Amino acid sequence: MLPHPTPRLRFRQMTLADLDVMNSMLSDPEVMTYYPAPKTRDEAAAWIEWNQTNYARYGYGLWIVETHDGGFVGDCGLTWQQVNGRSELEVGYHVRRELQGRGYASEAALACRDFARDVLGVELLVAIIHPENVASRRVAERLGMRHLEDDGGGSGGEHIVRTVMGVELG
Repeated sequence: MLPHPTPRLRFRQMTLADLDVMNSMLSDPEVMTYYPAPKTRDEAAAWIEWNQTNYARYGYGLWIVETHDGGFVGDCGLTWQQVNGRSELEVGYHVRRELQGRGYASEAALACRDFARDVLGVELLVAIIHPENVASRRVAERLGMRHLEDDGGGSGGEHIVRTVMGVELG
């Protein structure tokens, strides 16, 4: 199962054949500004494997986002995350640095929001955003999300407050 293609974008599952493009994006300090650190090649491989596990377990995860002619844009999709001790379905997105600011994240995330609502029957979709990540917050707002709460969690032991935005789909 994949989100419907958009006017400019299509989705597909990640494979290890995507390691070079995913590593290039996930190791870029600008793309990963709001993460604890850019990812290494091994961490990019683990990212792909995590998504493959999600596809097998849930039927979805983060997908490769590409133009209709096959150009790599980034990743976007749905993953389960811990928010204040409970599991919530999150829409997540990353776009190659040189393609940011062109509306690709919003376009892909809207398709994933619609997939969550129409295919999965999800009632609440969240986005977990670093408080200083204004661009990501704007994408979430385009999805109809509003601030729900703050979360002091984070993965890897980081102790930052994360903004949790959400939209009711049901």
